[in-house]
Formats: sequence, structure tokens, C-alpha cells
Amino acid sequence: MKKIKNEAALLKKALFIAEGYAKKRGYNGFSATDSAKQKIESLYRLLVHDKLITALPEDKEDLASLKRRLVVWIMHQLPEDHELLK
Repeated sequence: MKKIKNEAALLKKALFIAEGYAKKRGYNGFSATDSAKQKIESLYRLLVHDKLITALPEDKEDLASLKRRLVVWIMHQLPEDHELLK
């Protein structure tokens, strides 16, 4: 896979936006004991369920691929002139 510039910051932004979306859908939020992996997987599955992103094949669902899919999703949501896309 090709390296995405600002990938860590984009992932952080994607998790923030996706968590806000989840709360609007009625999810109570994540507890302090939830791991980052659980959070990423839960938000990914919510976005797939709502057809906001396309699902990965089951054999390709690893943490790195889930993160990547969230990063690509947020890149399409941000305006073209956003600082993280430069």
C-alpha cells in the first residue's frame, strides 16, 4: 500500500468524526477501558452497516486495513483545501 501523508492525524480525525456520527445514531460512546482496536472496528462496522464505506473482504479485515479504510473515508469527507490533505 502507498503511504498516505498525515495518516495518523487523518485517522484521529476520522475516529473523532465517526464517533460523533455514532453518538447521533444513539450510541452511548466508548468507555475508557475500550481499546483502540475495538473502537476502530466498531466505527468501521457502523459505517459499513450504514453504507457510508464499502466493506473489506472478510479475509482482508486486519487492523491496518480497517485504519486505512477509515483514513480514505475521511479524506473524501474533508474539503479539498483542508490542511491535513496538503
